[in-house]
Amino acid sequence: MSATRRATVFTHSTPANTTQALGRLIDQARSLGVTLRFDELETTKHHLEADSGVVVDAPIDHEVDVCVVLGGDGTILRALRHYACTAVPVFSINFGEVGFLATVSEDGIDDGLRHALVGDFELLKLPAIVVDTEHGSSRAFNDVAVHRRAGERVARVAYALNGEELGSVRGDGLVVATPAGSTGYNLANGGPVMAWGVGGFVVSFIAPHSLTARALVAAPDDTLAIHNRSRDALDVAVDGRLVGELAAGATLDARFQHNMGTIAQLPGYSFYGRLREKFGLLAH
Repeated sequence: MSATRRATVFTHSTPANTTQALGRLIDQARSLGVTLRFDELETTKHHLEADSGVVVDAPIDHEVDVCVVLGGDGTILRALRHYACTAVPVFSINFGEVGFLATVSEDGIDDGLRHALVGDFELLKLPAIVVDTEHGSSRAFNDVAVHRRAGERVARVAYALNGEELGSVRGDGLVVATPAGSTGYNLANGGPVMAWGVGGFVVSFIAPHSLTARALVAAPDDTLAIHNRSRDALDVAVDGRLVGELAAGATLDARFQHNMGTIAQLPGYSFYGRLREKFGLLAH
């Protein structure tokens, strides 16, 4: 990567979590001649004022060199959605619980900021699952969940690939996950972990009332249809955000799309190293 000249900044939803880190980022950026851009939300959140190398109330610019995230997976996913289908990489320093998508951990912030601001990182393209709801198309970099509402009856959800139905199960719902998202909700369902770079997606059931329900890895060009055979509408969530509902008897179509987002990785850092680091940490 070439040296960074302009960067967008996104931070954790709790401002106090990143106040000190943000000050260090601004100081380093100023010393390196990098201009930082903060949208209206970030400007208000941190009470920022325009200054040398700091642009406030800035619209999201798709021509910046990098998007620097100080936050957890939720903030990282927000950045990926903003910069979907662009060449802007997301470089993340973890201030969340797990931060599986993060480039570096919080204790490596100073070195991490230097890598981000001088452009010393490698690029990894991420796919997404795209679904069409009544509110338009939504992209999931982690997963799409179709699940029953709290307090309502057990759901019955079926899915078909390329027009052939493969499973119909009573339970809490169904999850469709990308390789990057396979370590989240899908893993909690007993689904397989998929290495980044694998072409395809995984379908798994949420709390199935069955001894035979099994997760399935589908090919990237397979067409997926999710059928709501319940008597009630089901919620549809994309990367943990509610985006609509699937009415009783209705069908939701989902498709896998390559190269929808870009994350930054430190040179030589592998998916397997990330897997060992993050899940080793959780085991303590």
